[in-house]
Amino acid sequence: MAKISIIIVNYNVRHFLEQCLISVRKASRNLDSEIIVVDNASGDDSMSYLPSRFPDVRFIANAQNTGFAKANNLAISLSKGEYILLLNPDTVLGEEVLDDAIAFMEKTPDAGALGVKMLDGQGNFLPESKRGFPSPWTSFCKVTGLSYMLPKSKIFGRYHVKYLSENETHRIEVLSGAFMLLRRTAIEKSGLLDEDFFMYGEDIDLSYRITKSGYYNYYLPLRIIHYKGESTKKGSLKYVRIFYDAMHIFVQKHYPHYQTTGIIFLKTGIWARASLSALKRIILYPTRNRRSFLRSNERKWFVIGSNKDIAEILTSYHYSITDNGNKTYILKQILSEKKKQGLNIIFDNRSMSYKDIISCMEEWRDKTLHFYIFSQESRNIVSPEEILY
Repeated sequence: MAKISIIIVNYNVRHFLEQCLISVRKASRNLDSEIIVVDNASGDDSMSYLPSRFPDVRFIANAQNTGFAKANNLAISLSKGEYILLLNPDTVLGEEVLDDAIAFMEKTPDAGALGVKMLDGQGNFLPESKRGFPSPWTSFCKVTGLSYMLPKSKIFGRYHVKYLSENETHRIEVLSGAFMLLRRTAIEKSGLLDEDFFMYGEDIDLSYRITKSGYYNYYLPLRIIHYKGESTKKGSLKYVRIFYDAMHIFVQKHYPHYQTTGIIFLKTGIWARASLSALKRIILYPTRNRRSFLRSNERKWFVIGSNKDIAEILTSYHYSITDNGNKTYILKQILSEKKKQGLNIIFDNRSMSYKDIISCMEEWRDKTLHFYIFSQESRNIVSPEEILY
């Protein structure tokens, strides 16, 4: 039996998955591991491009998009690991994360599942790293925005439990399916993912059933990157509808005695959230261009780990690179002197570990900065907004 089975479901994010697999390969170097990728009928060239580059990975090609839960269940049924990691393709792991996470599970026998501290591609903490169960009241507070207005409240802020420190270990209720490390014995007791959830909600449901089977879910402040939302933008009306459908299924399944009250709360909340999303899109962002910052000649590119491959890629996009980009301390000096406006920072994974890259993203996070990672293995420069290659 392998120590860990790492399962990734892919759908049209080939370049993100490639970077993810590079980081996973490094993070699992000390472990007896297997990696299984299930492709949900991607329309890009994922299945023609990736298998030859990762011969140690088992690729499974679905003929149609079966959804997140069903694809994961297929891989789980084929896996052999003592631990099972459900991992999103748009993630990057630090080299220490899997070793440290498994070490915690080994010394914590009541841990059925474990989640980590997720940062977006600009170094910001993602609140879905730790959540509470979406009871009718908790769901109402989330979709109406009460949880955002009073995030530290134990009454109104239970969805993202912001009253629990993001830098400390906690027992929590809900883990994210973007990184969910499962003890095999726990999932054997609780059952596989519920395939009634096509997208969103299946991780909440599984977290709930793990606690009902006698285990606890834990949050550890081990940092990873989760670029988040490449296939679904959370500000869209479509996301609001999908979220409502998932919460509706959860309430019907686990809170039947609150069903009438819960449905009223959720319907009221969903219409409020949908209306707010529509107003934001119409009023606040009528001409917004997601990639405009990339095309601006006023921005400067700063490379940590000078690499001629990076220079060639930037030149092909008509970008210019700053001098002395091979010295990390020079960048730190620029940041300390408040000269950072307009910087695009590229981390070269040959010169820095993923652990250090993630640490720098968190330390230097600022709305005026944009971070990229260059992977020598793929010759791609990846960011939340665009991939250069």
